[in-house]
Amino acid sequence: MTNTELIEKARSVVKSRSIAHNHTVGDVGCALIAESGKVFLGVCVDTPSGMGFCAEHAAIAAMVTAGEERVMKIVAVLEDGQVLPPCGRCREFIYQVDKRNLDGTEVVLSAEKSVRLRELLPHPWDEVWSK
Repeated sequence: MTNTELIEKARSVVKSRSIAHNHTVGDVGCALIAESGKVFLGVCVDTPSGMGFCAEHAAIAAMVTAGEERVMKIVAVLEDGQVLPPCGRCREFIYQVDKRNLDGTEVVLSAEKSVRLRELLPHPWDEVWSK
C-alpha cells in the first residue's frame, strides 16, 4: 500500500466532535498495516489529566485485540490530510508493543517520505536504562 493510500485510510476515520465536558475526539486519525497485511484504524481521544490517548494508541490497541503486535507501516493525520509524526509517547508505545518494530516499522511522514521508527527513536528507554 502506498503512503497516499494509507493516508487516505487514516483520513477516513477523522470525524471531530465534542464529548462530555467539551472535550474533543476524532480530530486525528491513524491507519497502520500489521504484519498480516490487515489495516487497523484508530482516532484520538483528547481528555485532560493524561487519560486521553493518541490515534496511534487506538489503532495499535485494535491490532493487539486482533492478536497482532508487529506494525509494518503507520501514519496519523488531521482532517485535511496533514501528516503528524508520532509523539514521543507513541514512538515508545510502538516499540514497547514489539521490540522488532524499532527497525521494522515504517513511519509515514508525507506522501513522499517514510523513515524507520529507529530514526525517530534512536535511544529507546530500555537501551538507555540498561547501561
